[in-house]
Amino acid sequence: MQKVAWILNKLKKSIAGSRILILGMAYKKDVDDKRESPSLRIIQILREQGAEVIYNDPHVSVCKGLRNYPDINMKSIELTEEILKNADVTLLLADHSVYDYSFIEKHSRCIVDTRNAFEKKGIISGKIYKV
Repeated sequence: MQKVAWILNKLKKSIAGSRILILGMAYKKDVDDKRESPSLRIIQILREQGAEVIYNDPHVSVCKGLRNYPDINMKSIELTEEILKNADVTLLLADHSVYDYSFIEKHSRCIVDTRNAFEKKGIISGKIYKV
């Protein structure tokens, strides 16, 4: 979370009012299980700080009513050029194989890559920050 706040600060924004796109709701790459996923806690924290949070996960189409996160009730959105461009930060939390990393990098304003997925794909960019 500190990295997201730091990046938003560099962009002269705060978490409150920012639009954050989460890539990957599943707890790990290429699975459909969201139990124990760090994404859930991150979404909760970002929302508590006033961010608008949306997510995309090709393996988890709906996320709602979990024991420790009963207030999370979301649907995966389609990953489009417009969605990527409108997000203040794209936060990669699960490095699913089906993601088109070149497309994501091309259309995102700013990316926080928690899995080093972009570099593994040979994509180096000044708008990608690693955690």
